[in-house]
Amino acid sequence: MNVAHVVPALFGPDGVVGGAERYAFELARHMAAEVPTRLVTFGDNDRETELGALSVRVLGRPWHVRGQRANPFHLGVFRAIGDARIVHCHQQHVLITSAVALWCRLTGRRPFVTELGGGGWDVSAYVSTDRWFYGHLHLSEYSRRVFGHEGQPWARVISGGVDTGRFSPDPCEPRSRTPIFVGRMLPHKGLDDLIAALPCRMSLRLIGPLHDTGAIEALKAKAAGKAVTFCHDLDDTALVTEYRRALCLVLPSVYRTAGGADTRVPELLGQTLLEAMACATPVICTNVASMPEIVEHGVTGLVVPPNDPVTLGRRLQWLADHPDAAAEMGAAGRRRVLEAFQWPHVVRRCLAAYAGR
Repeated sequence: MNVAHVVPALFGPDGVVGGAERYAFELARHMAAEVPTRLVTFGDNDRETELGALSVRVLGRPWHVRGQRANPFHLGVFRAIGDARIVHCHQQHVLITSAVALWCRLTGRRPFVTELGGGGWDVSAYVSTDRWFYGHLHLSEYSRRVFGHEGQPWARVISGGVDTGRFSPDPCEPRSRTPIFVGRMLPHKGLDDLIAALPCRMSLRLIGPLHDTGAIEALKAKAAGKAVTFCHDLDDTALVTEYRRALCLVLPSVYRTAGGADTRVPELLGQTLLEAMACATPVICTNVASMPEIVEHGVTGLVVPPNDPVTLGRRLQWLADHPDAAAEMGAAGRRRVLEAFQWPHVVRRCLAAYAGR
């Protein structure tokens, strides 16, 4: 079996630091340990590198469809895929994915797709491209349901993964009384509620990449007078340290933002929940989208209603006041990740789907 993964952007400082990009990169990296695998992506400059067993091909200076940076197109993708018989695209609703799927069908290859959220202009806005793919490999049951694939034999859940060697606990690292958020600081992440929920005499660290949407500036204004620290551009080593020290990780995503905007699909997985759990850090999330599939309330963390700062604040204070219970939740979360959310688990599910098993 020879596999090519196609993703609009490479994960990392030379690409995009985001959960979707990390997902595609880590899946391809771990799959390369099992079968010949390459990752084809797009960036400012042409580049071809070997990362362990994984071959990475960056196609430089792509055309951005209708000026959309997240929607690159480059004719070199067909050559870069090479002799791969399985092509796994990440992000369905971009033009490059539709073109690759159609080309695979014409050349006798098997195209698969995983929806990672977002998208851009694509022919799928006018005609359904669902059956252009041999299979849809979803991150969660919620993803399969919300995209209308529930019960379809060609739609499977492969779930998410964590590098449990890198994201791991350190018994020598003392826990603080400071919760953290990790991710893109966008309105649907519910950070207005988290800032409002922060108990008196409790600090908060918001960790994520900088962006120019204005959302971070608005959050800083809301956090004025509170012990809220904004942290940007942390590498994985620093991020693991943050997880290990934190009271808990909070992912308070919402369907309706504080500004009144509706978000139909706020989370397809919740990657940072898995990373924190792998570090034996308890987690708090909202009862939104895919997250209750990951967090078992009262066992591996706490699940609260969305748009409810009062309840969220009480849960934060409870964790701070019950360190032994919090440690038990963290340990249970680590066990849960080891049982079901390691990358080799995801690779095996993908390989089974590729083979039609």
